[in-house]
Amino acid sequence: MIEIDLLGHVIIFDLVGVLAPGMFIALIIALLSGYPVAFCLGGISVLFALLGVALGVFDPLFVTALPQRILGIMSNFTLLAIPGFVFMGSMLESSGIAERLLESMGKLLGRLRGGLALSVVVVGSLLAATTGVVAATVTTMGMISLPAMLRAGYNRSLATGVIAASGTLGQIIPPSIVLVVLGDQLGISVGDLFLGSVIPGLLMAFAFAGYVLVISALKPELAPQQVSNALSFSQVMNLFRVMTPPLGLILLVLGSIFFGVATPTEAGTLGAFGAIGLAALNGGFSRHTLSRVCDETLRTTSMVMAILIGSTAFSLIFRGVGGDELIANLLLNLPGGRVGFLSISMLTIFVLGFFIDFFEIAFIAVPLLLPAARQLLGPEALIWLGVIIGANLQTSFLTPPFGFALFYLRGVAPKEITTKDIYMGALPFVALQIAVLVLIIAIPDLVNWLPDLAYS
Repeated sequence: MIEIDLLGHVIIFDLVGVLAPGMFIALIIALLSGYPVAFCLGGISVLFALLGVALGVFDPLFVTALPQRILGIMSNFTLLAIPGFVFMGSMLESSGIAERLLESMGKLLGRLRGGLALSVVVVGSLLAATTGVVAATVTTMGMISLPAMLRAGYNRSLATGVIAASGTLGQIIPPSIVLVVLGDQLGISVGDLFLGSVIPGLLMAFAFAGYVLVISALKPELAPQQVSNALSFSQVMNLFRVMTPPLGLILLVLGSIFFGVATPTEAGTLGAFGAIGLAALNGGFSRHTLSRVCDETLRTTSMVMAILIGSTAFSLIFRGVGGDELIANLLLNLPGGRVGFLSISMLTIFVLGFFIDFFEIAFIAVPLLLPAARQLLGPEALIWLGVIIGANLQTSFLTPPFGFALFYLRGVAPKEITTKDIYMGALPFVALQIAVLVLIIAIPDLVNWLPDLAYS
């Protein structure tokens, strides 16, 4: 608080009320500049800490809590699941297992009208349960499936739309890195969050598959019938041989979590070693492959941890200048109570998903929403909230014109595919995702039933 004597009048100027919004606005400007997010968070934290100390509204001793917070991050056992799941997905992709799975499923379902598109949905769901990363799933299926669908005469919009939509399933189908981070930030069990996301994830996948079958039947010209002989016994056995190992690994990882045999971190390690074993059995394991997978895992994990440390510094300084109270009061005083809070918070996260990656949203926006969520929704609703946030981001990443999944697909699509084709193909699947999101908001038991059953 500063008193300014101006022509005999005393003006009271509340710097705390200015620093908090100023810090948030500065962060938005820095993020839009394209500068690395971790450095944006850390740099703004240092600048506003110095400014607060200079103006006498910030206690320098407050900063001494930062090293302890960083040490707390380093000792967080749950976060060790991230490199495990990243390694597992990257190894399955780099060793060619994911590619063979997609090709085999295409042969199995290609005899149905719309079968190639349906195979993309099925394999997209499986890859979501192994990679958990949108970019990896979309680019893999875009490079393998899109040329095959175009050669088969599929409509460009339908082909690109189903690939982009299926790639976003990695946001919500466990074991998703998104859910691991959300569980840590919301302070809830990652295993419970995995359980809660199973039904919504399956609903998304079945909605996509249903749409493909219906649109193929109503408009046959969009998905020409593939004429082929029946599968021979040797082909059936080959399909079984290709599909069983990755399915077994997924069931092993998720089953170990759901039945309490392993923590998510231990399951991630199990998945990483299982992926190495599958790669070796399928002839896709080599020193070069291991080096590339380790490099990708290191880069992804380092990026996540750097953002987390930067966001920790930002949240600490933001709290020091009264920002947490400002945000909490704003959210708690919204008209409509729970409905108003959910509407504004979901809209904010949806819009942020256009411009910044999930990790920035989880580490910046979610902690700001958490105090109001606990008060308005109750601690028992945090699993439901976490699944809603994941589904919301999945929709955001697919929505034109800024959806990340669309950009990933554009990067690997042939030149004859236009951006308009990709945008038009995504719109029906965006509508399906919004419908499922509204459904799980309206019926919380779709999320809570499996976690409640596990504890009954």
